[in-house]
Amino acid sequence: MAGGFVDAGNLKRAHLYEYKITGYFIFACIVAALGGSLFGYDLGVSGGVTSMDDFLVEFFPDVYRRKHAHLRETDYCKYDDQVLTLFTSSLYFAALVSTFGASYVTRSRGRRASILVGAVSFFTGALVNAFAKNIAMLIIGRCFLGAGIGFSNQAVPLYLSEMAPAKVRGAVNQLFQLTTCLGILVANFINYGTEKIHPWGWRLSLGLATVPATIMFVGGIFLPETPNSLVEQGKLEEARRVLEKVRGTTRVDAEFADLVDASNEARAIKHPFRNLLARKNRPQFIIGALAIPAFQQLTGMNSILFYAPVLFQSLGFSNDASLFSSVITNAALVVGALISMALVDKFGRRAFFLEAGTEMFFIMIAVTITLALKFGEGKPIPKGIGIFLVIAICLFVLAYGRSWGPLGWLVPSELFPLEMRSAGQSVVVCVNMIFTALIAQCFLISLCHLKYGIFLLFGGLIFIMSAFIFFFLPETKQVPIEEVYLLWQNHWFWKRIVGPGPSSASQV
Repeated sequence: MAGGFVDAGNLKRAHLYEYKITGYFIFACIVAALGGSLFGYDLGVSGGVTSMDDFLVEFFPDVYRRKHAHLRETDYCKYDDQVLTLFTSSLYFAALVSTFGASYVTRSRGRRASILVGAVSFFTGALVNAFAKNIAMLIIGRCFLGAGIGFSNQAVPLYLSEMAPAKVRGAVNQLFQLTTCLGILVANFINYGTEKIHPWGWRLSLGLATVPATIMFVGGIFLPETPNSLVEQGKLEEARRVLEKVRGTTRVDAEFADLVDASNEARAIKHPFRNLLARKNRPQFIIGALAIPAFQQLTGMNSILFYAPVLFQSLGFSNDASLFSSVITNAALVVGALISMALVDKFGRRAFFLEAGTEMFFIMIAVTITLALKFGEGKPIPKGIGIFLVIAICLFVLAYGRSWGPLGWLVPSELFPLEMRSAGQSVVVCVNMIFTALIAQCFLISLCHLKYGIFLLFGGLIFIMSAFIFFFLPETKQVPIEEVYLLWQNHWFWKRIVGPGPSSASQV
């Protein structure tokens, strides 16, 4: 058929894999997943800080004056300031550059090393921002934060996918998204409290980013390296020992053999980034490295996360109300992540992408129509319309939180073979950060000029990306990570590029 379905039953040794969920495995995954809290805390805190009056008075007085000249009015252009948005987006430009350094560290020194480097860099950035005296210090601090996120986002999804047994890999990998969501939610609560501390509450919000960085660094010291990475480094005895410990059994011959086979193939690859472009790796490169990380940002979700307080203030909410509304929407994000963790290994990745994509499309259309009819005339927004917009955005966030949010990191981390996994994940993070930075830099000016049309644009993009998933992404649930390549050989479209596999006749 013309969908993305293939038969995942004809794999090599997957049926021989054995595992138990051990305390050692749980500890390793929880500590590693804390890398998501760095990303999440920054997403949540930056939008709140940029709406705080004390912060604006000190660094962006023109924006402060424009905001208070239209305090109770609906105005798409209140916060249109490119230096203000550079405060947010500079982090993501730094992250996309640092991820290539992270690729080298992750491949040569291991996933754990990149996690530790990320924690140190993020801690440094948080300190610089907390004591910033001018815009230059703010931007420098953001660059350190960005480097930390570049390293942690490159290593953590790989770490979780490699540590997890195939049958629960979806839920385990989504610990990264869950901690990201929790980081956002905690940051919202902190902003809600520090906004009332004058004039240095914003410094406390930015400085508290040192807490998740410290926890991740201390926990990372005790973190085991993944068996895949140890095999890649030639430490076979240690790799087998760790594999037995995380699987809770000595019967790991089949899985260990697959790891060794993958590592032998990887050693033959001297230029992993160049190998990404090879014909046999075309599906992973197009879907995993380019399309999914770009699409994740083009949903418009991170614009809502960055600027939720700013957006709600632009919609006529008071400062307290706007911060509280962003707390509500980010609580919906956490609920969405929990739903996805519980059900993604049962219903599969495609089902969540397509169901939530449909819902997000219709919500964007509804928001567009509402804003076109009732907003932007310089008058306070009616209470009923305001409540509707908050509910609509919450439903949108809930849909994103169980689909593009977690799956945007999970699916790419599943697709790449070992020889190009680190390089592939670097491109994933790089593309993600490029689009994150561009959206962050362009959203407020686009909101100013396109007005409600910006939400219609995001709706159209969601329709396109959902169609892409339907036609081109095969289902990866419960497929061992070293055998995912077999799916391309049995896919209705990709087998024309990589060549058919022995089981292509079983395609449905």
